[in-house]
Amino acid sequence: MGRKVQEALAGPFAGRLALAVAVDADTPAGVGFAGCDVVVDFSVAAATDDLLARLSGTGAALVSGTTGRDAAAEARLVAHAAHAPVFTAANFSLGVAVLTALVEQAARALGPDFDPEVFEIHHGRKRDAPSGTALVLGEAAARGRGLPWPEARRAAREGDTGARTADEVGFAALRGGDVVGEHTVFLLGAVERLELTHRAADRGVFAHGALRAAEWVVGQGPGRYGMRDLVADAGAGPQPG
Repeated sequence: MGRKVQEALAGPFAGRLALAVAVDADTPAGVGFAGCDVVVDFSVAAATDDLLARLSGTGAALVSGTTGRDAAAEARLVAHAAHAPVFTAANFSLGVAVLTALVEQAARALGPDFDPEVFEIHHGRKRDAPSGTALVLGEAAARGRGLPWPEARRAAREGDTGARTADEVGFAALRGGDVVGEHTVFLLGAVERLELTHRAADRGVFAHGALRAAEWVVGQGPGRYGMRDLVADAGAGPQPG
């Protein structure tokens, strides 16, 4: 993902954002972050403590697409957000952010007569299922329906599962090939159904979204932010290009 961010900085975002340095375990704390307005992080959950140590005292905003943090690391991220803006997302696609809002709206409007189900496809190398994005979409459907989360989650069906209940959100996943990511939310009624789909054609979409978030978050005060905030804010700025 780092290469995709570099490509976006050399292309659609040229002159608007600049890549500072590559930071690794041998880089002294603070080096590369002092003087930065915002740091974009696509690393691993285990690097959270080191990342926050490097950010401490710099005043730099953080945009992070890293997932899988445990509760302790998440608590430290929350503590950091008391002093600087922190923007986190499992998926930085603007299209997925809009889809999430549409799913919640549609589930609320259609009500309990329409059953929410989430279907996703990813490349064969992806190890987790359902995807983090699928879970975000499922949670949006649950919010729209007023269902408790994660209690409403039904992640797999096999064998004699009995009839579907009205208070669940089902998930199904396919893996294979080199599919970047495809997500469809079904709202299934007795005589009609609604399908809401997003397809990612290139991983660059996530880099573009992260950089759009970086431009936006530097204008915010300390606190936690996400894609819902970016999409909802009319002052989020122009699309790249």
